Amino acid sequence: MLNAAAAVFVASGVDAPVRDIAAKAGVGVGTIYRHFPTRADLIIAVYRHQVEACAEAGPTLLASCPTPYAALGRWINLFVDFLVTKHGLAAVLRADDPGFGALHDYFLDRLVPVCGHLLQAAAGAGEIRSDVDALELMRGVGNLCIGADSDPRYDARRLVGFLIAGLRRPE
Repeated sequence: MLNAAAAVFVASGVDAPVRDIAAKAGVGVGTIYRHFPTRADLIIAVYRHQVEACAEAGPTLLASCPTPYAALGRWINLFVDFLVTKHGLAAVLRADDPGFGALHDYFLDRLVPVCGHLLQAAAGAGEIRSDVDALELMRGVGNLCIGADSDPRYDARRLVGFLIAGLRRPE
């Protein structure tokens, strides 16, 4: 259900009808509501699920990609997907809601170390500059994703690709 909800959120935003999520998941609407009584519950569950998927992907990509730089690039693409999925969370949970702060802390605690590990591996292999900070990079990627949902001509993934290419060590 969470993967289905994430896919629907990416395509239609967090205000997408629950019936669309249920149809994509192959379950009834009642099943969604039994597991997630409110839309906020569903969005939070998707958010946490996506954070975990993104966190777990880092080591897997590092082990399976031909280079650490390639692993970093693929992970950043997953991170962009995550950012698109979580769009609208702030509309459901106000920034002064304690749950929002806890989710943000969870996000940082899980993803910054993964990004840092990928950066260290790529720098250690001599593929990128060594002075890149994980949180700064993630903020930069996040800022490049702002507005992508409201302008179909804006390709955040393309701009993020430029950013990642710019990490390469000068020769």
